[in-house]
Amino acid sequence: MSEALRRRPYAFAASPCGGLAMDLAGEGVVCRPSGGLWLAAHGVLVVADLHLEKGSSFAARGQMLPPYDTGETLRRLEAEVAALLPRVLVLLGDSFHDRGAEARLTGADRRRLLALASGRTLVWVAGNHDAAAPADLAGDTAAAVAFGGLVLVHEPRAGAPAGHVAGHLHPCARVAARAASVRRRCFVTDGLRMILPAFGAYAGGLNVRDPVFRPLMDAAPLAVVLGASRAHPIGWRSLRGD
Repeated sequence: MSEALRRRPYAFAASPCGGLAMDLAGEGVVCRPSGGLWLAAHGVLVVADLHLEKGSSFAARGQMLPPYDTGETLRRLEAEVAALLPRVLVLLGDSFHDRGAEARLTGADRRRLLALASGRTLVWVAGNHDAAAPADLAGDTAAAVAFGGLVLVHEPRAGAPAGHVAGHLHPCARVAARAASVRRRCFVTDGLRMILPAFGAYAGGLNVRDPVFRPLMDAAPLAVVLGASRAHPIGWRSLRGD
């Protein structure tokens, strides 16, 4: 992002959950420390890029990782659902790491996904890793879904209108500390659009200083950095490259 981009004043406030409440294109949202986005007025919880069964995908190619990513990701998602009781749960694309991931789910994890759809609408937004709808799981599928002034899609794009909310890029921020620096997942927003952090346990991250973010924001963005129990607003000038 060019330093010449104008800075936008952001209106935000701490939320009792440790999240950051802010105005996004005229809609009230809360960036939660989990990486979920809460649209309280609509009863909608949005999470992006679960990448379920990434561990088993790597194992099939000979790179052995502990096979616990799906269970841990679902545990965190279940905690968010229990805390918020959303009317709608939106999985914002790349919910599965590859086309065969659904078939590799354990029976227990399949039942957990089915339980998440019980009593609410579950929406699977198509991603680049999982363009096809789940074959044997509850929920609706869509390329995009809208709530109020927000349109939820998987991939961000240059020139997107206000209210565009996406995932896909797995944004992370590096922030200078006293003796070193820390790198954490983050939301990134110019106040009109937003890119969500990856929610999956094994999902990597792309530094928000990477040039790929430049055309996606009109103004120098705010990073909402995920801490253990709080989401921290960090201005562009305080962010560092890798």
